[in-house]
Order: sequence, then structure tokens, then C-alpha cells
Amino acid sequence: MRLRIGTLVTRPINVGTRPDDPPGIRAQKSVLTLAAAAISVLAIYWVGMYQALGLRASAAIPLTYQILSVGGLIHLGRTKDVRVLRASQLTMMLVLPFVLQWSLGGFVNSSGVMLWAFIAPLGMILIGGLRQAGRWFGAYLGLTLVSGLVDARLSPGAPVIPTWLIVANFVMNIGAVSGVAFFLLRHFAAERQRALEALGVEHARSENLLLNILPKPIAERLKHNPASIAERFPEATVLFADIADFTSLTAAVPPEETAAWLNDLFSLLDALSDRFGLEKIKTVGDSYLAVAGIPAPRSDHAEAAAEMALEIQRALRTRTMPRGEPLRMRIGIHTGPVVAGVIGTRKFIYDLWGDTVNIASRMESHGLPGAIQVTEAIYVRLHDRYVFEGRGIIEVKGKGKLATYFLKGRREHRLSMVPP
Repeated sequence: MRLRIGTLVTRPINVGTRPDDPPGIRAQKSVLTLAAAAISVLAIYWVGMYQALGLRASAAIPLTYQILSVGGLIHLGRTKDVRVLRASQLTMMLVLPFVLQWSLGGFVNSSGVMLWAFIAPLGMILIGGLRQAGRWFGAYLGLTLVSGLVDARLSPGAPVIPTWLIVANFVMNIGAVSGVAFFLLRHFAAERQRALEALGVEHARSENLLLNILPKPIAERLKHNPASIAERFPEATVLFADIADFTSLTAAVPPEETAAWLNDLFSLLDALSDRFGLEKIKTVGDSYLAVAGIPAPRSDHAEAAAEMALEIQRALRTRTMPRGEPLRMRIGIHTGPVVAGVIGTRKFIYDLWGDTVNIASRMESHGLPGAIQVTEAIYVRLHDRYVFEGRGIIEVKGKGKLATYFLKGRREHRLSMVPP
């Protein structure tokens, strides 16, 4: 029942809104619609009462408000443009209560109906901003001053209204103005809370998206200083992994199926990167690039990369290519100095540069399917804790002759590495 009533109330209030309206415009439309509808309903009492007392000129004032409000709401519903309703409502809310008070012979005889004009500067606070609201409040005070100055002149010609009705109207005006003001503020606060919650959700999504692109420390630096970042790290270990014979083995596979298969495989590698504390840099086609030791330096970066490479080999034993062929990856590892950072202002990524990156890439491209090829730098650092098989001297494009090794596994006394 509560949900049904809430729907019946909110649906008319949101009649002029668009799905793509910014929160501020949506709040303006709903507040103005609520105010216009509420005051128009209350105006039925004034029209009927003044008509019954024979005060047709006074009755015509709230009736005019009702007619123009209905027209403004229809215009809003058809065009979704709030400007006409905003201008007409605020002007009528400010001026018509004073005009009605003057027509009834002053403050007392009208039961302080001018109090309704306070809704105008209040509404401007909610929908227009503090600066504009100040001007409207000034206008409200000016009209109040004018009413005070002319009140004595209006009293002699005031129509006769029973004292009990004057008192009852005082109670009604004070209570109704307070009620409308309260519910307008309450509604605006609720709209603002919903907007803040939606903004919080979007902020969280943006944060998660940003952290999926950049390391957290880099993302924080860019938020405070959106300039290019380039840092030199004296030691880091770079890991490249590439699927052997990927092009030929997926030539007959639909692109959508290939993309889904790659997503599943690289999600596994992402999980292993997180497990062993490597920073994923990027994927290019069927290649995967990760690095240990940046952006947060660590002394065991070579061990971390070795552990991840061995775990990749173990995980691939239970996986196949999309059509069932054996899945084998070439993995290359090298350690040394790198430069890492973010450059440019659009579609940026956290990337690596330097000879260490090039050599690690050559270790992968010149390696063997299913093998982990490493440089002598890796061998020197890890040979007492890991098992290696010497491959000998090979010709590496762009680097000449290099001694390389295949990483085979941990030595028996080596315990499993605990990720940092």
C-alpha cells in the first residue's frame, strides 16, 4: 500500500522530467510541480470562501493562480522545459499574496495571507541559488514594507469578514505556509540525498574503473596533479607471456568466441598477478605484460615474477585452445632498470619503457612454446633457489648474442612464496 501511494504521488511530480535530466534540473522540476500542485489545491478553499462572501475580485486572484499554474504544468509536461513554470510560479507566489491582502483591506482582515509570498524566496533557495534567493527575499521584504505603509489606508474600505473566520484563516495560513515550506524542504532534501547516493555510486564506479587502468598510487597522484608521470626504477622484473600459434589455431574460430576465450584466460592471469603482487601493464592481442617491483619497490621482484610464471604453466595444464588443441604459452622474464609512468592526456595507461622491457620481450618471442626463458640476470639472482636449464648462447634480434636459461621450477627446499 505504501509503495502504491508513493507511486501515485511521485508520478505526477515527475511528469515534466526526462531520464537524462541532470539531478539539479530534476530537483527544480519536481519542487516546482509539487509547490504548484499543492498551492493550487489549497487555493480551492480561498476561491470558494471569498466567492461565498461576495468578494469576487479577491476570489479572482487565487483563481488566476490556479489557471496559470495548470497551464504552466501542462506546458512542462509537453515540452519538459521548466523555464516557463519557474518564472510564472515564483512571480505569482511573490506578488499575488500581497495583491490579495491589499484587496481584503490589510494584514488583519486578510489573516496575514501575505505569508504565502515567503514561498518565493524559499523556492529560489532550493532551485535558483543563494545569490538569486537574496534578491527575491529583498523583494519580499520590500513588498512587506509597502504593505505596512498602506495598511492604515486600506482598513477603512475593508470588507466585513467575521472575526471567527479571520482567526480561522490566520491559523490556516500559518499552518499551511509552514506545512508547504516543510514538505518542499523535505522533498528537496530527499531529492538531494538520492542525487548524492547516485553520485556516490557513479564515483565508486569511476574509481573502480580508474583502478582497473592505473595502479592506485598513480591514480591518486593524477587526481591531485594531472600532469605526466615518469619515474625511473633501478630494479624491476618484467614478464611477457604470449600464446604459441594463436593466429593459426584460432583462424576458424568466430571472433566473439575468441574474445570470450581470451577474456577467460587473461582473467586467470590477472588473478595470478594479484596473487603474486605483480602489476599488470597491458594486453596486446594475445600477449600479456606484467611487472614486479613497481610502482611499489620490493626486493623479491624476481622471485615474484618466477612464481607467477611457474603458476601459469601449472594452470595451463588443464586448459586448451578454443577447439581443443593444447594451450602453450611462451614466457620471457628479465630484470633490470625501467622507466614507468603515464604520458599524454587522453586514453592514457600506465606503461613501461627501457632496455629491460625490450629484452624481456625478446626472451618471450625467441623462446619455446610451453617454456619460461630468462636472461642471465635472472639466473644469477635465483639459481640457488630455482632449477634452471641452460639453453646456451642465442642470437637475439637487436641485442646480439645472449646467454639464456629455461626456468624449470623451485628447488625442493624452497617453500612456496607468500605474496606481499
